[in-house]
Amino acid sequence: MTILIILVILAVVIFAVISIYNKLVRLRNTVKSSWSDIDVQCKKRYDLVPNLVETVKGYAAHEKTVFENVTKARSMAMQATTPAEMAKAENMFRDTLKSLFAIAEAYPELKANANFLQLQSQLQELENNIESARRYYNAVVRDYNITTESFPSSLIASRFGFKKEELFQLEAPEAERKPVKVSFS
Repeated sequence: MTILIILVILAVVIFAVISIYNKLVRLRNTVKSSWSDIDVQCKKRYDLVPNLVETVKGYAAHEKTVFENVTKARSMAMQATTPAEMAKAENMFRDTLKSLFAIAEAYPELKANANFLQLQSQLQELENNIESARRYYNAVVRDYNITTESFPSSLIASRFGFKKEELFQLEAPEAERKPVKVSFS
């Protein structure tokens, strides 16, 4: 009878270990898949930007520095591989795109150009898709990290080499961090 109880307990422990291991594998693969989704959306945006730059160049050819900065930031963002590198590159890329759109504001005929408006609309849609993909990725990473750090799954995670993943966090511009002033005067 004692041997039967020991075998049942051993079977339960083995089943628990297998179950936790499989959960960790599933979560790790979901993290990789969700990172790939971010990468795909960013690549679409990187492919769209040269068309946008060329359209703006036609109206503001003398703004060479801005175009060079956008191209440089795009190149750096395309080379980023980790969430931390990507976040840094994306912050710089986002800032250079803002300067590109600031130029567009100075040219009413450019702002009315159908091609520019279509590219701007596509870019906005891609930005929204990237934001959604980033939120999903961070949620999956959060769940994975909680599982790898919680007991008893932390024992299995450390034994089989499951490492904590990093979140993909973009820095908010300083203006977005300040409280909004409301005045009715």
